[in-house]
Amino acid sequence: MRLKRVCIYPKDVQRITGKSERTGGRLLQQIRNELGKKEHQFITIDEFAEYTGLCPDLVREFITD
Repeated sequence: MRLKRVCIYPKDVQRITGKSERTGGRLLQQIRNELGKKEHQFITIDEFAEYTGLCPDLVREFITD
């Protein structure tokens, strides 16, 4: 069984949106602020999908380990 990541990084957001990695980082910070998370806390794939309105399964297809 292969383990999968549960958190999403700016590089993943770049692959999903086609925007720059820096823009991906800004989007993750925006999501963190909306959810009331602290700077060091991660954003999960499900939280990202909920915020962006994308299907979580579709987001997972773009996640590479």
